Amino acid sequence: MIRAKKSLGQNFLIDKKIIDRIINTVSITNNEILEVGPGTGNLTREILRNNPSKMYLVEKDTFLAESLRETLDKKVKIFNKDILKFDENSLSKNKIIVFGNLPYNISTEILSLWITNLKNDYWFSDLVLMFQKEVADRIIAPSNTSDYGRLTILANWRLNINKICDILPESFSPKPKIQSSLIHFTPKKNFAEIKDPSNLEKITRIFFSHRRKMLKKPFNQIFNGNTDILNKLNIDLNLRPQNLDFNTYYQLTINYEKLRS
Repeated sequence: MIRAKKSLGQNFLIDKKIIDRIINTVSITNNEILEVGPGTGNLTREILRNNPSKMYLVEKDTFLAESLRETLDKKVKIFNKDILKFDENSLSKNKIIVFGNLPYNISTEILSLWITNLKNDYWFSDLVLMFQKEVADRIIAPSNTSDYGRLTILANWRLNINKICDILPESFSPKPKIQSSLIHFTPKKNFAEIKDPSNLEKITRIFFSHRRKMLKKPFNQIFNGNTDILNKLNIDLNLRPQNLDFNTYYQLTINYEKLRS
C-alpha cells in the first residue's frame, strides 16, 4: 500500500468524476502532455486512454516514480525530479498541455516560477492545475476585494484564467482538511511589456507589505513622489493597494523600469 508523504504535500486524487472533469477541460488526443506530481497514476491512466502523442511525468517521490515506471507504457517518459528545478522548455519544441494536482505547500511557488521564467513565446498551450481553494481564490480575485493581491496581479499578467470547479476533500486520499479548486490557464496574446518580472514582484511586494494603509508611503518609497507618474496613471494616493487594478500595477512597473534605464 502506498502511503502519502506529508513532507511532499501528497494527497492522491481518487474521484473518477473529478478525473473526468479534469481531462475534459482540454483536447488531449494527439497533443503532448506533461503531468506534474502524478502520484499513484490515477489521472495519468485516464489521460493515456485519450491517446496523447507523447506524455511526460515529473514526480519527486522516488518510490512513486519507480512504481509508475513498472506499471505504465514505456512510451511515457518519467522524470524523478523536483519540478521547481526542472527545465520545462527542454521537453519539446511543441506546445505542451500541463496537468497538475500541485502540492499545496509549493503550488504558488510553482505557478510564480513558471510565469516569471516565461519568454515572449510560451512552452505550454494550457495549464490545468489544482490548488488549495484559498490559493485559487487569490488567483481569481477581482480588485477591491480582500483576496486580491500579489499573486492575483502576477498570474493575470501573462495568463487568461478560468476556474473550472471546487473539489471536496473526499475526492482525495488521504482527505485534506480543506477544499481544492481546479483552474484552467491559457496564454495571453497581448500583455504588458515588462522587461524583468522581478520588477513586478518588487513593486507588488512593496505596495502590499502594508495593504491596509494608503498608497502614499509605498509610492514615495519607489518613485520619490514623482507627480508625473501620478498624473499619467491617475492614481489617488489616498487609496489602498487592493483598490488599484491589474493594469495600473503593470504600468507602474513599466514606468519604474523606464526610470531605471
